[in-house]
Amino acid sequence: MEEDQRFDSSANDKIEQQICVAIAAHKRYRMPNDHMYLPVHVGKALHPTVELGNEFVVDNTGDNISELNNYYSELTAMYWLWKNIKSKYQGLVHYRRYFETKKISDRLFRIDRYGKILDHEEAIESLTECDIILPKHRNYLIETIYSHYAHTFDSNQLDEMRKILLHQQPDYIPAFDTVMQGTTAHMFNMMIMSRDKFDEYCTWLFPLLFDLQKKINPERYNAFNARYLGRVSEMMLDVWLLTVGYSYREYPVISPEPVNWMKKGSAFIAAKFGYNTYTKSF
Repeated sequence: MEEDQRFDSSANDKIEQQICVAIAAHKRYRMPNDHMYLPVHVGKALHPTVELGNEFVVDNTGDNISELNNYYSELTAMYWLWKNIKSKYQGLVHYRRYFETKKISDRLFRIDRYGKILDHEEAIESLTECDIILPKHRNYLIETIYSHYAHTFDSNQLDEMRKILLHQQPDYIPAFDTVMQGTTAHMFNMMIMSRDKFDEYCTWLFPLLFDLQKKINPERYNAFNARYLGRVSEMMLDVWLLTVGYSYREYPVISPEPVNWMKKGSAFIAAKFGYNTYTKSF
């Protein structure tokens, strides 16, 4: 997209060059202290007067798709990182979702949840032994990935993505069908990998999503459902992984605030058996 002339090309000099993990955020929130994390204010082009603080970079500088944040959600931070930062390792998390450390002492004895978040030393150590760090896979048990999406959103979005793959990337169709028919997936658009693999994934993913946007105009939906491109992308990560065959290591996901599992579980059951589509995030 068109480059914002306010982009500070020296940003890379201020960022840890070994590893940079973008934290997608749309509001001011406490951030981890570890220097590998880079808070990114997403959707800045849509809310130019909103200021989150000096510790945040904004996603409407350099090469960016900030104006599409209402459709792509956290992926505008991912796109910005891909196009503008040159660290050896790159990744994406969310201001309310992080990878949790596997260090037993930290998991058991740290009261502050931020003390349980994966740090750069542990991340780099893992990345010397695997290609990609991913969140622990989510198991839907009584649903396939496709049927769960069909019960909660518009399944035509997945059908159109398959058509796009069939036309442009047919080698990925077997993996797409496997993911859709399966009951587990790596969700949330969270990952850390080397820059060359991050570039490979983004180069593959974004053209597919841009084509899907042309096929299904997000403006046909309300504000909640217009973000469907970010949701579809969550499942595309496993499609890519199954096809390219990179190794990965899973980490638990931790939230800085307690998760209402009863509320989430009730919504899941209602979608499965009551055909109640989702109307908000949980």
